[in-house]
Amino acid sequence: MAQTRTASRPERCCDFTRGIPDPVRDKLEKRGGLEGLLARVPHQSVLYACSRLNQALADPIRLTVMYALLSQPLIVCVIKAVVQIADSKLSYHLTILKEQEFIAGEQQGNWIIYHITDRGRKALKCTEKMGV
Repeated sequence: MAQTRTASRPERCCDFTRGIPDPVRDKLEKRGGLEGLLARVPHQSVLYACSRLNQALADPIRLTVMYALLSQPLIVCVIKAVVQIADSKLSYHLTILKEQEFIAGEQQGNWIIYHITDRGRKALKCTEKMGV
């Protein structure tokens, strides 16, 4: 379950309830007012982690890499041929995918063989369910 904020008393700079439609104000009051609302918003650290995850999935190059690895494990030179970008840019994208644990690399001799992880598979399924 997502970690939520501890209810702290927000500073009041104005009466924010003025002009709010009655149904919205009534529901807000039933749920504990602004303090109750803030208690339901996930903690900043959770929001940051979700943001990083979404950022990792927001780039078409990273999605291309993930779909290529969904087909089979690959080495960097093959991935590079698929996405057609410079080594330094590919390294950057692979690092982001590894940080989010969407892919992993395994050293075999002189090669690092990359594969998609279970977390990466689940992330792709989620993006597919969203539909395009």
